[in-house]
Amino acid sequence: MPKVGGSESTERSAQKYGPAAYSYFCPRWQPNASQAGVSPNPAVDTFTIKLPVFEGPFDLLLFFIERDELDIYNIPIARVTEDFLQYLHQMQAMNLDVASEFIVVAATLMRIKAKMLLPRKTYDEEGNEVDPRQELMERLIEYKRYKSVLEELRRLEEIRAVMAPRGYSSTELTQLAQKALADAEWESLSAYKLLRVFSRLMERFEERQKRKRVHTVYNYNYTIQGQREYVRSRLRPREQTAFEEIFFVLENRMHAIVTFLALLEMLNAQEVILVQGEGPNNFWLTLPDTPPLRLSEKDTA
Repeated sequence: MPKVGGSESTERSAQKYGPAAYSYFCPRWQPNASQAGVSPNPAVDTFTIKLPVFEGPFDLLLFFIERDELDIYNIPIARVTEDFLQYLHQMQAMNLDVASEFIVVAATLMRIKAKMLLPRKTYDEEGNEVDPRQELMERLIEYKRYKSVLEELRRLEEIRAVMAPRGYSSTELTQLAQKALADAEWESLSAYKLLRVFSRLMERFEERQKRKRVHTVYNYNYTIQGQREYVRSRLRPREQTAFEEIFFVLENRMHAIVTFLALLEMLNAQEVILVQGEGPNNFWLTLPDTPPLRLSEKDTA
């Protein structure tokens, strides 16, 4: 039979639930002025009773079991019911609102107590006698298991609260290196190099136009905004597009000039990124969120 009471259990439970609950750790607690948590008030001839705060009815039941070192697999239901109801009466005497879950558990305890007093036994489908305390015992064991896990999580939370995140050093260094590389490439570019590539494109375009030998009257309906939309449509997400590819399908010289001006505005607004590839006069256009790729020397202007 499990031992009831004991100074070691009393001290352990008092440390767990706090000094306000110390009077409950004496077996068969009875509130009076001589116990801890009860203090006389000289202003009025009454006593102030300090009750421990429990997170729920199962927390209170586990408290009684630990206080008296009871066997959770063989709960003395009459004794626990008496202590449980006594706690609720003290709460009502102090004009405290009793939560509905406490009332439900109190009714459950009284129902189990009544079943155990009846001489008629209950049997399951296999003919085994059913213990009225079985469901309560299983719920208490499950609650105790979750409570132990919660206490461990709280301990880990306290440890984590005093830590400062170090950050992902490798990822941050990679991002800084990529940004520095992009800035260095942009500084190495010059308007002269870009204009030289554009000039060569215009020469090729005029040569193709001369071969056609067609006299055309142009209606210049091109706008900077319209060509900005055209450039966006030619760029693919997370891919790099050759600078020359933007001008392959243009209709005439004026169309190419307006497109080039629109591209300069987009570069200035950082709507597109200009990347210099390997080899002379080899430029690529990308969207800002495109990761840098190693470029080959193909498509060299």
